[in-house]
Amino acid sequence: MEETISLKELFDTLKKRIILILSITIAAALISGVVSYFVLTPVYQSSTQILVNQAKDNQEITKSDLDGNLQLINTYNVIIKSPAILDIVKEELNLNFSTSALNEKISIQSEQNSQVVKISVEDESAEQAALIANKTAEVFRSEIPDIMNIDNVSILASAEVAENQSPIKPNPLLNIAIALVVGLMAGVGLAFLLEYMDNTIKNEEDIEKTVGLPVLGLVANIEEGNEKAGVQKNQNTRRSNVGSNTEQA
Repeated sequence: MEETISLKELFDTLKKRIILILSITIAAALISGVVSYFVLTPVYQSSTQILVNQAKDNQEITKSDLDGNLQLINTYNVIIKSPAILDIVKEELNLNFSTSALNEKISIQSEQNSQVVKISVEDESAEQAALIANKTAEVFRSEIPDIMNIDNVSILASAEVAENQSPIKPNPLLNIAIALVVGLMAGVGLAFLLEYMDNTIKNEEDIEKTVGLPVLGLVANIEEGNEKAGVQKNQNTRRSNVGSNTEQA
């Protein structure tokens, strides 16, 4: 027998489990907020920019020069994060983590058809992030002539630590919003799962669905019948007592 679920049944299920759904949603938001504000360590980002320019003194820059510089940028992006550069950065800054860990902190970004390369560093300390970014750019500029026999790199902007700089992650508000959505979805899903697994019979409609036969009649609740009989008996007793008192008078 094919079963169909109406919108009213869906609404009734949500209404019946509304406390469960709200509890899960609020709990998810609270946990996310506590973790974001008090557990996760803030991470800061600092960036510096370098310019790739192969123009020679007193000579006009041609299109071939620009195309050559743009082709070099992809190579430079790899060289910047290579041990040839990062080993020197680690040594000069006396960092207490490995070169591979330093590599993970650094990201390189270059705009399409642009000669500007952006070096970004993420670290738990805003000051150290700026220090690593600036040192990486300086070491790269000083080492690239020996590596590629080309001196065409200059630093456009150095990384600086802003006053009251905000971390880039975690983002507590975003995390809480995501937790609210996930908690709501989990609560609704759990509500429907509990409703699906509940195979108890509560009314005549459940009987019809279970046996596939219509209900022809209902048996009155015995306790309700006893209560009504008791009320009727008490009424008759009071009437008898009133009659007896009248005759005696």
